[in-house]
Order: sequence, then structure tokens, then C-alpha cells
Amino acid sequence: MKFAFNFMNFSSAGALALCGLLFSAAPASAKDAEPKALTTETNAVPESKAAPKKTDWSRAAHQSTESLLKHFWNSTDHYFNAETGGSTNFNYWPQAHAMDVVIDAWLRTQDSKYSDYFEPWYNGIREKNGGRYWNVFFDDMEWIALTLLRLHEATGDEKYLNTAKRLWVFIQKGWDQETGGISWKADHLWSKNACSNGPGSILASRLYRINGDQKDLDWAKKIYQWEKERLFDPETGAVTDHFSDRTGSKAGGPLTYNQGTFLGAAYELYKLTGEIQYLRDAEKAAAFTITSRNTLDRRNGILRDEGRGDGALFKGIFIRYFVQLMLEKELKPEIRAQYRDFLYHNAEVLWTRGVKQEELLFSQAWSRPPEGNALLNAQTSACTLLEALAFYEKSQPQTK
Repeated sequence: MKFAFNFMNFSSAGALALCGLLFSAAPASAKDAEPKALTTETNAVPESKAAPKKTDWSRAAHQSTESLLKHFWNSTDHYFNAETGGSTNFNYWPQAHAMDVVIDAWLRTQDSKYSDYFEPWYNGIREKNGGRYWNVFFDDMEWIALTLLRLHEATGDEKYLNTAKRLWVFIQKGWDQETGGISWKADHLWSKNACSNGPGSILASRLYRINGDQKDLDWAKKIYQWEKERLFDPETGAVTDHFSDRTGSKAGGPLTYNQGTFLGAAYELYKLTGEIQYLRDAEKAAAFTITSRNTLDRRNGILRDEGRGDGALFKGIFIRYFVQLMLEKELKPEIRAQYRDFLYHNAEVLWTRGVKQEELLFSQAWSRPPEGNALLNAQTSACTLLEALAFYEKSQPQTK
């Protein structure tokens, strides 16, 4: 991921969706692109708790993901363009998250029009990345590998798993054998970042769940433990951005996706081991993210704008792992209710204020529509939120 860090999944068997790999609507026509038609009221989101029943979130997810495909999919070279306006620019790491949204849509609908994108994307990003999946950024490879695992579990196709396993071999080379931690980048080995360690632990946990190799579980635990000791504040739940071997200190403020991937790593290990401290760590990271001035747009009570670059995607990454945690049956009812209110409020603000309604395009700030060209990162982040909420609602017990 080309971000200035030094300055600052449902298989063909449906059970895997419910255990957290995440994320049916009828196909919508172009005439369905008006979000106001999905609500019974069009007033601004109230300052108190958002009312979840006013919006058909499955339809909202459907229309927004259709917009992602319409405006960003490069039908010639089979990857997602970096922005609208005729750009064909390619950025590697967001490809994983955009495809995750398409997988979410397939899980929601089981419609082959979404799975038809899987193999073209798999081949297209390799060709655009120079005929290989390797990348100098360890976190980039982790994101691609995590998406490949979801593709494997959705389709049963071994090639996705095998490619993820090859990437995992490269990623392990980023681990510092002396002081621990996975480096951010192959030519910045001294910088051990949250963005490379949180997803790395998640990847190892998910590989263990698929293959049952104890070495993968051991990796997941030691990567997580390093991040917890070096970057996580157990008192507040904040995750610092990186640790530098050059200075011997940590630096960088909390970012939503670092919070989300630490949370995700902790929760994956809780599901695998049953050790309650992992769940408590996940809850602590979640609580910080949804209450701290560091991560919130306090005026609107939502996750904050983290910029037009890589940061435009960060909130969606947090939401993906946050919703997995929300489905944990061991959560206390009051915590679950707090999480639920926060999720719905973010979605209501996004859907009533943060969308360019004519085209269903989103900006990096969920409280206002985009100006000028829309960004893949921002669109993917917003779509992740809406697909996650549709997934959450589908996972709830149906009442008569």
C-alpha cells in the first residue's frame, strides 16, 4: 500500500458466512438508482439512535455495488479503475477490497452475474501487476491473499487457495527473526506496521481454519502477540500505526483500518482457541474506534474522513471486521446494542447525505457526496458498509 505510514469471507456451504468470512435482492435497473425511493422518510438522520427499519438495506447494497461495477470495472483488462472520469489507473491493494464487495454481493444473492467476475479479476490483476501476484508491500500481498481465500471458499477452486499459499510464503519473509513483527515494505524492513501485522495474523488464522496446519496457527498467535505488545494500548484500545527499529519507538495516530484489523485478528483467534482475552481485546479496540475523537467525525457521530488517497478505504475495512464481531453470541446485550446503533447510524448518514444520488457514487466522507471524480477507494468503502449491513440483517433471526 503506497501510503505514508512512516509519517504519521461464505463458501459454497453457507456456514462460513455466519462464522465471519462475511459478506437477495432482485436485479435493479438504472431507474432504481434513486436512494430516496428506498426510504419511507427522507429527513436527515436523527441525533439519537438511527431507525433501522426505514431503509431496505439489501436493496441499497445491491444498487451501490451495481454502481461500483458500472463505474469502476475495466471490462477490457479486468480490474477496477482507480477513479471515474475515464481513468484506467491501477492501484493494487484496493483490488482486493473491491472484489470483496463483489463476493459480498454473490453471497447475498447467489447470482452468477457476480461470480462471473471472479476469474477475470484473478487473471486481470496478475497481468496488470506485471504477470505476478507478488508486491513489494507486504500488506498488499496480505489483502490479495485474504480475498483469494474468500474466492476459494465461495467456489471450491483450488487455484485461489494455492495462490494465497504462495503469497503467504513471501509474506513470512517480512517477519523479523530477531525482534519480531512483519515489515510494511521489502525496502523498509525497519518499519513494523499495524497494516502488515493485523491482516497477516488474520491470514494465518484463516489458512489454519482451511488446512489445519498448526504452524499457521502458531504464526497467527505470534504475529498478533507482537502487535499487541508493540502497538496496542490495553487501557484505551488504541492501535498505533507503526514501530520503528531505527528509533526504537512507536508512532502514528490510530486509523480505522488498523483498529479493524487488530480487532479482526483478535476475534479470529478467539474463534479458533476460545480464549476469552482475545474477545476482550477485540471489544476494547472496537470501543475505542466508535467513541474516540481520533477516529470519529464527532459532528455527525460517524467514522471520520481519513483523506482521498488510501485513507478513503479505511472505514470500510474497519466495518467488515466490526460486523463479524457484532455477530458474536458471547457479546453482552448492551455492547451489542451499542455496536448496532453505531452501524445503523453510519449507514443512515451515508445513505441520506453521503451519496451522489443520480449515479450512486460516494466520497471518502460519509456525510457528503463526492465532488469531481469519484474514487474507487471511497466507493468500495461505502459499498462495504452497505453490504455489511445487508449481511448483518440477513444473519438476524426472523420474527413473524
